[in-house]
Amino acid sequence: MPVVLDPDAAAVYKAFQDAGRPAYETLTAAEARDYYRAARVVSNPEPPALESSKPLAIPAPHGTIPARIYTPKALRKAAGLAPCLVFFHGGGWVIGDLDTHEVVCQKLAHEGELIVISIDYRLAPEHRFPAAVDDAVTATKWIAGNARDFGIDASRLIVGGDSAGGNLAAVVALTARDGGPKLAAQLLVYPATDFSRQHASHREPETSVLLTHSVIGWFANHYLGGADGSDWRVSPARAKSFAGLPPAYVLTAGADPLRDEGDEYAKFLKDAGVPVTYRHFPGQFHGFFTMGKLLNQANIAVSEISAWLKSLD
Repeated sequence: MPVVLDPDAAAVYKAFQDAGRPAYETLTAAEARDYYRAARVVSNPEPPALESSKPLAIPAPHGTIPARIYTPKALRKAAGLAPCLVFFHGGGWVIGDLDTHEVVCQKLAHEGELIVISIDYRLAPEHRFPAAVDDAVTATKWIAGNARDFGIDASRLIVGGDSAGGNLAAVVALTARDGGPKLAAQLLVYPATDFSRQHASHREPETSVLLTHSVIGWFANHYLGGADGSDWRVSPARAKSFAGLPPAYVLTAGADPLRDEGDEYAKFLKDAGVPVTYRHFPGQFHGFFTMGKLLNQANIAVSEISAWLKSLD
């Protein structure tokens, strides 16, 4: 069936087109980051009031990984400890940072009544694969090992992210299954799971919206360089087994080149006996999740995910 954008999504897409923004693939990585960062001002919803938002520096072999820890006013504590979502932002491993995804992390912390730690992993092309994966794994292990210092219940540690961040969350979940730490769940918001780009949604004209088919190639070239796209740490859908992975929430959007690979990954998890909550937004495009000021479906998605996060208890 042809993809039909919801009226508000169609209006936002038209506004982006009318603004005459240059395609990311015509820019340097630094220029693209500036454009992406600026867009958050018009698209991010109002942030909720939190108890605190603090910077964090996570030790790593190359130095430190910047992070930000969000603590809401209401926390679901058990024996004085709260659950924690370790969040990896989207942006094709090239753009995006703590600021571009701050409000969505704040909303998840507030509505999910849990601590959220957002990770500022290294970006390509300055730091190609596996730098982002290494940072995501290192950060998750460190948070698990130091959980009590932050009032975090290590047995209720969740990884999550959108797009490239969803990819990293899936890879961290696979890594943790085989070497720890034990994770309570994984949140995969329109995740990139297979770099082959052979799924039908990578060819449909209706899916080339904001995240266009051509810019995906630009992201992939920056991130991979000469690396093997079939490596499961690049394409988690190529993992040998999905058995034993933590429960997953998988979200997909209709007008999204990544739609079919997200849908397929949810099926792989289900077939392996992993509990999966699957949510599809047929009339939305890739990237809508952070645009709550313009797209109410984004706020609905955050609220539904927050309810799922609470249900894990």
